[in-house]
Amino acid sequence: MNSRDSEHMIAELTEKEGYKSVSDFRDADLILINTCSVREKPVSKLFSELGVFNKKKKPDAKIGVCGCTASHLGEEIIKRAPYVNFVLGARNVSKISEVLHKDKAVEIDINYDESEFAFNDFRTSPYKAFINISIGCDKSCTYCIVPKTRGDEISIPDELILNEAQKAVDSGAKEIFLLGQNVNNYGRRFSGEHEKVNFTELLRRLSKIEGLERIRFTSPHPFHMDDEFIEEFATNPKICKSMHMPLQSGSTKVLKEMKRGYTKEWFLNRVEKLRKECPEVSISTDIIVAFPGESDEDFEDSLDVMRQVRFNQIFSFKYSARPETEAEHFTNTVDQSVASQRLTTLQNLHTEILDEINATSLGKTYRVYFEDLIQDYYVSGRSDDNIVIKVKGSDELLGQFRDVLITSISRTILEGEIVA
Repeated sequence: MNSRDSEHMIAELTEKEGYKSVSDFRDADLILINTCSVREKPVSKLFSELGVFNKKKKPDAKIGVCGCTASHLGEEIIKRAPYVNFVLGARNVSKISEVLHKDKAVEIDINYDESEFAFNDFRTSPYKAFINISIGCDKSCTYCIVPKTRGDEISIPDELILNEAQKAVDSGAKEIFLLGQNVNNYGRRFSGEHEKVNFTELLRRLSKIEGLERIRFTSPHPFHMDDEFIEEFATNPKICKSMHMPLQSGSTKVLKEMKRGYTKEWFLNRVEKLRKECPEVSISTDIIVAFPGESDEDFEDSLDVMRQVRFNQIFSFKYSARPETEAEHFTNTVDQSVASQRLTTLQNLHTEILDEINATSLGKTYRVYFEDLIQDYYVSGRSDDNIVIKVKGSDELLGQFRDVLITSISRTILEGEIVA
């Protein structure tokens, strides 16, 4: 979502203000930092980065701080870094041309409605398109700051989404990536009078676009993974067979404290249904260890889910208290040494599982959509189930589908030879 917000700002600045991107910030007239506030580390990193930019930028260059940390800290950013020219929150991206001309402007209204704003078109890759289908979040997870930085959830009208997807395909993209905090909650609320379309129906409508070959999305919420959604995912040939299912914890007790809305048993039931309908699916997840009150038994529940599901990829973190969240005030914190040990144990288990999964890829053939040039004359792309695969080749392969036989494996990328 941050990547797409950045593309929207670039599009507006290019079309309305005559800017163009440069590769070195020391050549720039405007420096934008687009921020995340899900964890504490990126927030602290912001101010050290600002100091570097201020020392080395052109004397008259402007600096803008954008995104979720902008929404969260607002005027405090300018107080701590007075050389910052403006602050633009995650829900106010369409105001970029406006704040550019107002020194010390702070636009951070999390209730501002951009759901029907038609941004100018810009994509960092000509081969795929990120498309927002909703903004904000209606969940009340006790650890999460996102509702405080991106506001209430509003769905973008399906006609705008379909038009954006059609434009991307017309300009050469064969893959679209749908974005939202809880994509499969799409259609719950629109800002105006619009046809009530749920996420499953949106997928059906998008798949009818001629020339669109792949549809990806992130992130669905396990609570909203009903049978209709899973069956559409499994049977629609244009939907890529990789599913991100944020677990957060394998303990039903901890999930209740997190206010996730589902149990360990529900999560495993949805995985079972998904694998029954779509045996080839790859599943990724998010896991937080050492949430306040997490016992050894609770942590073991997370390891148990890991062993049962055998995730293809995990994003794992130690719990980080965030301001303006309910869990910030929980007093039953877990000792940091215990938290670190649990994270290591979790990641080591995943490494073992991943090595076993990757070993089965050797000698297999995957259909790969190539989209990136990498060093040493290699081109990389992704399989339908989201495996990163590289082959020796040139930019002639970019935007093309090829069958690739896997000849070498590692934990982050597979290597192969084109066979068709």
